[in-house]
Amino acid sequence: MPKFKPIYLIVVMIALTACFGLYVAAVNRNSSNMTGRQKILKALYPALMGVSRLLGGRPRVGGRQEVKPPLESFYDLKIRSISGEEISLAQYRGKKLLLVNTASDCGYTAQLEELQRLYERFGGRLVIIGFPANDFKQQEKGTDRQIEQFCRKNYGVHFPLSQKSVVVKGPGQNPVFAWLTDPARNGWNDHQPSWNFTKYLVDEKGWLTHYFEPAVSPLSPELLQAVGPK
Repeated sequence: MPKFKPIYLIVVMIALTACFGLYVAAVNRNSSNMTGRQKILKALYPALMGVSRLLGGRPRVGGRQEVKPPLESFYDLKIRSISGEEISLAQYRGKKLLLVNTASDCGYTAQLEELQRLYERFGGRLVIIGFPANDFKQQEKGTDRQIEQFCRKNYGVHFPLSQKSVVVKGPGQNPVFAWLTDPARNGWNDHQPSWNFTKYLVDEKGWLTHYFEPAVSPLSPELLQAVGPK
């Protein structure tokens, strides 16, 4: 049997690298001011989701079991938009809200595009609010202005974004996430964000009904079912 020469391996590696480079370029043909890391992460997102399903089984989804109102009103909360305006969440009464902690340098960052598609799919019935945070491996180092431009230009995001804040438990935690993760306030849920792109669904009455782990796609059957028919 002829021996496999090292030169063949080198040629194969070069060819594979070139093919991957072309794939990354194709995926990011409309991207603007993205780092090499961000481009690679965007290209690898489908593979990441596939591996997550393969190794982790069904991503964790939690839902409210008892039909009871929250102990503190969700609509008493306010946020500051990424442009600096104060927004009362009471203005969203009668609509469902999906609240997501986001980051620009995460393997799940491409979910921004899926979140925008979800937002468009349900029109005015579902409001999505992104909460940029630098809490996990410092994957959101940008300023509010940089974050806004990154999300708009590279993923077509037009749903509301809050100012960059802390979403994990501790001093300075964003009041919205303090409510979402404290059963003494929301009535049942104590699950903190496990990573970037943890998702919480609040219904038309201001009741927290579901949370979704980061590996749950915004367009997954589980999340679409929780939001309800179009």
